[in-house]
Amino acid sequence: MMSMMSMMRASRLTVALGLVAGIGVARGNAQEPRKTVADLMQVASVKTALAAAKNNEPQAIDDQIRFCEVPAASFKEGDRGTELRRTFQQLGLQNVRVDSAGNVLGDRPGAAPHPRLVIAAHLDTVFPEGTDVHVRRDGTMLYGPGIGDDCRGLGVLVATIRALKQASVQTPGSITFVADVGEEGLGDLRGVKQLFGDTMKGQIDRFVSIDSTGLSIANVGVASRRYRVTFKGPGGHSFGSFGLANPIDAMGRAIAKIAEFQVPGEPRTTFNVGRVGGGTSVNSIPFAAWMEVDLRSSDRAPLASLDANFLKAVDAAVVEENGRWGTPGMISVVKDLVGDRPAGSTPNDASIVQTAIAVGQTLGLRLGLAEGSTDANLPMSLHIPAITIGGGGRGVDAHALTEAFDTTDSWRGTQNAVLLTIALAQK
Repeated sequence: MMSMMSMMRASRLTVALGLVAGIGVARGNAQEPRKTVADLMQVASVKTALAAAKNNEPQAIDDQIRFCEVPAASFKEGDRGTELRRTFQQLGLQNVRVDSAGNVLGDRPGAAPHPRLVIAAHLDTVFPEGTDVHVRRDGTMLYGPGIGDDCRGLGVLVATIRALKQASVQTPGSITFVADVGEEGLGDLRGVKQLFGDTMKGQIDRFVSIDSTGLSIANVGVASRRYRVTFKGPGGHSFGSFGLANPIDAMGRAIAKIAEFQVPGEPRTTFNVGRVGGGTSVNSIPFAAWMEVDLRSSDRAPLASLDANFLKAVDAAVVEENGRWGTPGMISVVKDLVGDRPAGSTPNDASIVQTAIAVGQTLGLRLGLAEGSTDANLPMSLHIPAITIGGGGRGVDAHALTEAFDTTDSWRGTQNAVLLTIALAQK
C-alpha cells in the first residue's frame, strides 16, 4: 500500500500524464473508456474531487438559488452573467472573459492546450422580464421559475470547478467553462453559435452541456424551426367597418389548420403555436395579429415536410379570409423565420458517449441515452463530439411558473459532472 503522500504525488502525475499511454478517451474501442474511468477512480485527487462534490452539495444548491434569483430572460442575461463571471474569478479560473454575445468563459489549463473540453450551462430562462424569480424552499423542494432549467446546470457547473480546485486535480487536456446566452426560445442558440463560429472557433475538441435536471445522456439533437407570422390588414371600426377581412380571423383559420396536422410518432415530430397577439380594442377590427410557432423533429426529412405544410396552411388561411369577405389581397402575411436550430447526433459508439456511460456505471447510475434540443445541437451539427447531461435531482414543471426542483440525492448529478469532466480532459 502506498502512503497517502505518495498517493497524492502519484495522483497528480497519473491524471496529468499516466493515462496518455494507451488508454486515451479519444481513441480505440468501446472498452477503452471503461478502462480509463476505472483507472481514474484509483487516483487520490479524483477520489478527493468526488468526495468534495458530495460534501459541497449544500453550497451547490445555494449557488443554484443565488443564480436563479438574478433575472435572466433571453437577451437580458447580463446581470446573471456578471454573477457567474465573479464566481469564475473567485474560484481561480484563468482568462475569465465575456465575449461579444455575452457568454462568460473561464479556463482551467491542463498540461497541454488540447484536447480542449468545453463544459457549458446556459444563463437564460424562458420567462420574460418582470417575472418574480424568488425561490422558495420547502424541505427538499425548491420552487421558482428556472430553478431546474437551467439554474441547476449553472449550480453544477460551478460545483464542478470548485471540486476540481479543492482536490488540485490536474489534467492532460485543458477545460473551458462557459455560462452561455441565448439557449431558450428566440435566443436561437446565439451563445453557442458565437462560441463555435468566432470566440473559440476551431479550438473545441469535445463539448458537454449541463442542461436541466435528472440523469441522462442526450446524444441526439432535435432540430427546430420557429416562425413569427404577422397577418396585416387595414383595420377599422367593428360596427362601421364591418365586412373588412380580419387579421385575427385569418390567424385563427391558420391555427385551426395547424391543429389538424398529422405528424409521425417516430421520429418524434411536433408542432406548437406558443404565443399570439394583436388588436387594439374589443370594438376595433385589428390592423395586425401575430403568432409564434415551433416546429420540431430529430430528423430533417419530416421537419422539412412539416415546415412546408405549415407555410401552405398560413397562405391558405389568408386566401380563405379574404375570400370570405370578397376582398382579395386585403389581408397579407409576413412569415419571419426567427429560429433555426440544426439537427445533429453523436453516434452511440462515439468515445464521448461511451465515456459518459462508463462514468455513470462507475458511479452506480443508470444513464439512458436520449434526444433533446439543447446547446449541444450546434456542435453535433458540426460533427464535433458533443452530448448533454442532466444536473441530477428531479425537476417538475419545467418552463412553467410552478417549476420546482427536488434536491434529494442531487449530489449524484454533481459527482457525475465532475468525473465526466476529468475523464474527457484526458488525451
